[in-house]
Amino acid sequence: MKKLFLTSFLFVFVVFVSGQLHTPAPSPTQTIKQDFGISSIELIYSRPGVKGRKIFGDLVPWNKVWRTGANSATRIKFIDDVTFGGQALKAGEYALYTIPNEKEWEIIINKGSANWGTNYKQEDDIFRVKVKPMKLDETVETFTLQFGNVKPNSADLQIMWDKTAVAVPIVTDIDKKIMAQINDAMNKDTRPYFQSAMYYMENGKDLNQALQWFDKAIEQNPNGFFIYYQKANALAKLGRKDEAKIVAQKSMDLAREQKNDDYVRLNEKLLKELK
Repeated sequence: MKKLFLTSFLFVFVVFVSGQLHTPAPSPTQTIKQDFGISSIELIYSRPGVKGRKIFGDLVPWNKVWRTGANSATRIKFIDDVTFGGQALKAGEYALYTIPNEKEWEIIINKGSANWGTNYKQEDDIFRVKVKPMKLDETVETFTLQFGNVKPNSADLQIMWDKTAVAVPIVTDIDKKIMAQINDAMNKDTRPYFQSAMYYMENGKDLNQALQWFDKAIEQNPNGFFIYYQKANALAKLGRKDEAKIVAQKSMDLAREQKNDDYVRLNEKLLKELK
């Protein structure tokens, strides 16, 4: 009996000492990958909660460097060169620090992407930008970083917690790269006529060139109702309404044959606008 008790005691003791207890992290980590331009932005940060506390001006003091989250430094990685808050920034991974203030925040891009906690060195700063905070009507319980207002060449990095938000504009120059891709592709056997025409039409470039490429795309795919629809849009932008109506009708007829109700509706709407 004593031997059994001793064995049981040793088993419990070993489990207590060497066992691991898995519980939720107080400030869980989030990783975000946002497609941006022709590459992406990656963001890794930890997310503390309000939990009934006073946040800015207390838990997060005014006018002091903040890791912008919890645990290790918040990291942001750019695959391409960008303009961040109006400042040119080379592709790479950086630490994102902030200095909150009631009237103005400083957003810091720093080399110390491997830093833990408040292990911050000002001499590693790449630059700082200033932004105005916004007051939110509702409380954001969990600290949140996200990308908003995402467009082909711009987005906002949004920082939100409690009833405060700030936004930093990010811009990338994709036009030169895409134009180089188009010029290179047009010298090859397989030519992306439709994609090239769409880029020209959506970015204020030569619409007559776009029309030529739409025609080439139609030669490649004579039943492509979606190509006819976009050609009709290009003609409408050029003010050639009568031609646009004929092409939109062709697109709608092909869409009906292929039972694509979405493009039937799109063409009906376009034809109404062309009256």
